[in-house]
Amino acid sequence: MKLSEGVEAAIHCATLLAQLDEERTMPASALAEYHGLSQSYLLKHLKQLTAAGLLESVPGPHGGYRLARSADAVTLLDVVLAIEGPRPAFRCAEIRQRGPGALEPKAYAKPCGINAAMLRAEQAYRAELRKTRLSDVISDYQASADPRSLAFGCAFVERHQRP
Repeated sequence: MKLSEGVEAAIHCATLLAQLDEERTMPASALAEYHGLSQSYLLKHLKQLTAAGLLESVPGPHGGYRLARSADAVTLLDVVLAIEGPRPAFRCAEIRQRGPGALEPKAYAKPCGINAAMLRAEQAYRAELRKTRLSDVISDYQASADPRSLAFGCAFVERHQRP
């Protein structure tokens, strides 16, 4: 399974926004700069996160983005679904019913075993993402990251957050 790069960008942006002081925002330009992404590319994903209720977009000269709820209340599954949508990654096209050996449709009364196995895997994957909150990701990072990276991130947030 391959998720789009937008999922990675969205999770990283959400974890950075979780570091803002209460009621503060960060502009999309700063988020793009921090992650080395184009602002136009990132804005598409920030809009998806906003539409899903994970971020708030604040207009005006002191505007920008912030989490719409606490990092404890946002799961990785929330972010993945906001970017990728709710449909399963595997979509069975019933190719077993095509080709020269295909039988009449009533011969395929049982669900496709491959589809069933893939959907079970998807459920397991989503269950794990549902258990993992942004706050968990942040805690793990803070416990294992190089102190220089932590210091840079904190200083960046301090410089770029808006009142």
